[in-house]
Parts: sequence; C-alpha cells; structure tokens
Amino acid sequence: MELKSRWEFVSDTVMGGVSQGRIEEVDIFGRHATRLKGDVSLDNNGGFVQMAFDINDDVSPFDASGWDGLKIDVLGNDETYDLRLRTSDLTRPWQSYRATFIASRQWTTISIPFANFTPHKTDTPLNRQCLRRIGILAIGRVFSADVSVSCVRLY
Repeated sequence: MELKSRWEFVSDTVMGGVSQGRIEEVDIFGRHATRLKGDVSLDNNGGFVQMAFDINDDVSPFDASGWDGLKIDVLGNDETYDLRLRTSDLTRPWQSYRATFIASRQWTTISIPFANFTPHKTDTPLNRQCLRRIGILAIGRVFSADVSVSCVRLY
C-alpha cells in the first residue's frame, strides 16, 4: 500500500543547532521525488536535517498491523541515513524507532521490516496499530546530505 507523503523539512535549528538544508520536489532519473539536501553540522549540539510526514493529515494514528514493514524507493549519495518512525505512544520529540539504510547513487527499493526498528529513548515496544509519522534523517556526523524518495509503501 503506497502512503501519501507530504514531506516537511526539519533541522537541528529547532534546538539551537546550525545544520542547513531544504527539501524540494524534483524529477530525477525518470522519477518524481522529494529530495533532502543539506549540510549536517555538530556545532551548537546540533547534528541533523530531516524530511518527515504524518501518515494521516489529521495526525491521528494509522493501523499498520496488517503489514510487515516499509519499502522506500531511494536515490542518494552513498551515505547512511536513518528511517524513523513515531507512534502516538511516544510523548517526547527525541523518542523514535530507528533503522538505517544506505542511499545508493541509483534508484533502489529498500525493504525494512518493522521488527528491525530499534526503540530510541523509550522502553515502549513499537505498536504498529498507532503509527503516526515517518522520517528520513541525515544525522550524527558532519556530512553533506543528498537523498531522494519517490515512494513509501507498506508491505
């Protein structure tokens, strides 16, 4: 099932960091995609640029219990990125469920089972019945981010 993705840009500037970036709609190598570009800086305790979307427009939980994981069609610069999930069970902005992937220089479909997402700063197990938000992050080290996503779907 393909998810409607209305990506928004977020960076560490919301907490005093100085990483810079943007998202843009592009046609790249024959596909329409959303592209995250930016420079990640660790200055001022920062360290990320992100594009993310709420699964439901009204931010209500989405029941993904009938699926095994996520597939994303990505193109990038051979760097490692985070795929992050948030659920309505999480109450703090720093809590998430995380998996990493490498965005190669050709369009690739990445499949990540829900079982591969690791809880971060929470003891709450991932509850697929209350999935709320999906994000792609360039995080944790100084580098130039360039990752495009043409499709996010459940499998």
